[in-house]
Amino acid sequence: MRTIVFIGLNKSGSSREAVKAANELGYVTVVFTDQEKQIEQRSEYMDVHQLTLVDTSNLEELKNQIYLLQQRGNEVVIITSFVAKYVHIASTLADEFCDNYVSTKAISIMEDKEKTRTFFARQSFTPRFKLVTKDVQLPFALTYKKLKFPVVVKCPSSTGSKDVLFAATMRELERKVGKLRTKYPDETIIIEEYVDGEQYLVEVLVTNWKILIGVIIKQEITKGKRFIVTGYGVLAEVPSYLEESLRDVIETIVSSLDIKNGAFHLELRLTENGWKLIESNPRISGGAMNKMIQAAFGYSLVEETLMMLAGGVPSLEKRTNNYVFTQYVILENKGILEKVTGKERAMATPGVVEVYVKPKSGTYVTPPLSMGHRYAYVIARGNTLEEAQSIAKHAANELTFHLRIE
Repeated sequence: MRTIVFIGLNKSGSSREAVKAANELGYVTVVFTDQEKQIEQRSEYMDVHQLTLVDTSNLEELKNQIYLLQQRGNEVVIITSFVAKYVHIASTLADEFCDNYVSTKAISIMEDKEKTRTFFARQSFTPRFKLVTKDVQLPFALTYKKLKFPVVVKCPSSTGSKDVLFAATMRELERKVGKLRTKYPDETIIIEEYVDGEQYLVEVLVTNWKILIGVIIKQEITKGKRFIVTGYGVLAEVPSYLEESLRDVIETIVSSLDIKNGAFHLELRLTENGWKLIESNPRISGGAMNKMIQAAFGYSLVEETLMMLAGGVPSLEKRTNNYVFTQYVILENKGILEKVTGKERAMATPGVVEVYVKPKSGTYVTPPLSMGHRYAYVIARGNTLEEAQSIAKHAANELTFHLRIE
C-alpha cells in the first residue's frame, strides 16, 4: 500500500487540496493531527484513509506512528506537510523513513525569517535589517545608520502576518519590540526597512535543478493593525522584464541553497532599487492558491508537487490561460457570526469560479490580526486582469456577515 503521510491538515486550502490530490493519485492517505476537533468531525475527512491523533510537535511520537504504519504493511513513499509549522519536521522524518528528494537544510533556512535574512545578507534583494537578540535591553539605538523609519518588526518564526508590525517612530518601535518580546521571550526580533512598491507572489517548483515558475501573482495589501493580503491577481501574461528579473532572484536562491528539488513561494516587492524579498516559505501558499492556479492554468500545483516528492517529473505546462483574481473578505467589527447572506448572488455573478465562506454560524469573528482572519473569498476569471478583479470585488460585495456584537 503506497502511502503518503501528511503532518497536519487544515479544513480547507492547499493542505486539504494536497490530500485530495494524493487520494485521486491512488495513494493511501494518512494524516497525523493534534486537532481533537478533526477526530470528532471524522466524517468530514472522507478523503483521509487514516486520521491519527498525535502530538505533532513530538518527533519520537511521530516516529512511533510511522513504525506502526510500516509494521502494518504500508509502504511510506512520502512524508510531507503543506501546513507552515510542520514542513521542516516532515522533511526531517522523510530523511529517515523514505527517499527524501528535497533539502531539509534549505527548508530550515527558508522557513525562519532570521536565518533567511542572515543567509542572504549580502544579496541586493535583501532589505536592510537589524537583529535584536533577547539580551539587548530597551530602549536601544538603531546602531545601523542606514536603517531609517518607518520599519517593520518581525518574529522569525511567525507565519500568516501574525507577528509582523509596522513602526514609524522610535517610541512605537520600542513598544512593538516589547510586545513581541513578551510573547516570544527567547526569540530574536528582526527590525527591517519598510520597502515601498508593488508586491508579488511567485510559486516555484524545482525538479532536478530545473526551475519551474508556477504562477506570478500581483497582491493587494490591506494595512490595518497587520499587513493582510486581500487580493491576488494571477498574471496570465507576464511582461518579459518582470519574469526575467524574478528568475534572476529565484536562480540565486536556488543555487545558494543548493536546491536540487523543492517547492517554495516567495513574496517580493518591486522597488525603485529592484526586487526586495519580503519572505520565503518552503511550501505552496495556503488558502485558495491551488484553486486559483487551477482556474487560471488548468493544472494542480499540489498534485505536481506530490509528483516531485515521489521522485517523478512534474509538469507545469498550461492547459488553459486565464486571468484570475481572488478577493478575500475581512471584517471591520468583531462579534458572534449569526449568518452570511448573498452567497448565491455572488456565485451567480458571470465569471465567478468559486465562493467560499469559512466560518459557521456561532463562530466568534474579528478584524484581521493574521491571514487566518480572512473569512471568505471569491475567485473570478476575466479576459483581462482588470475584468477579473472587477468581477471578484463585485461578487465579494454581495456577501454580508451578520454579527451579534458583544
